[in-house]
Amino acid sequence: MRIVILQPGYIPWLGFFDQLHRADIFVVYDDVQYTRRDWRSRNRIKAHSGEHWLSVPVKNHGKFDQLIKDAEIDYSQKWTRKHLGAISTYYKQAPFFEEYFPQLESLLNSSPKLLLELDLQLIKECAQWLGITTPLVLASTLNAEGRSSERLISICKKLAATDYLTGKAAQSYLDEKLFSEAGITVEYHEYAHPRYRQLHGEFIPYMSVIDLLFNHGLESLPILTGRVKIDEV
Repeated sequence: MRIVILQPGYIPWLGFFDQLHRADIFVVYDDVQYTRRDWRSRNRIKAHSGEHWLSVPVKNHGKFDQLIKDAEIDYSQKWTRKHLGAISTYYKQAPFFEEYFPQLESLLNSSPKLLLELDLQLIKECAQWLGITTPLVLASTLNAEGRSSERLISICKKLAATDYLTGKAAQSYLDEKLFSEAGITVEYHEYAHPRYRQLHGEFIPYMSVIDLLFNHGLESLPILTGRVKIDEV
């Protein structure tokens, strides 16, 4: 049983969905501290002049120690219209724009109170478009104990995990000895970002997954996972 434990993101990049695809169970790490100006509330799409940031405003006044699961979206700023306008402007000529944009528009206009709710809706929708069926579990529902590596191990044990897949950056802080003692194998995810057809000039990697979806539709998952290379597309 391979487990991934990862914080949610706003319409995340391809590597996020590659981990989701590789996992037997994907744990959304929602009960850790929310950090401002991070991937929880923003991501990038490709514009005519290069990358363009989409950022969801979050209420922070007096809430500097809030958890991800408690972060509330600030609708006093007209960000939804700006995001949809930017996405439409930069992708309306993409081959699969009409297939995905209406549902994306509906989700962004649904006005959920919490950032987590918005992120989860978008992650689930994009996963469905990609054909990824890995179940999602909220860490906050597991009552895991401990801190740092101990807490990750607690989550793995509660889900009967034998393997823990995590990002390569975790090598700097993960206590692999504790995982080994718990009978859990640690795997590091090293994502080889694919090239694919994009609009607006030279290829730019690390965009939101919608960049791939709008340009490649049902071909997106084989491209994302490396089963199909650019010269085969």
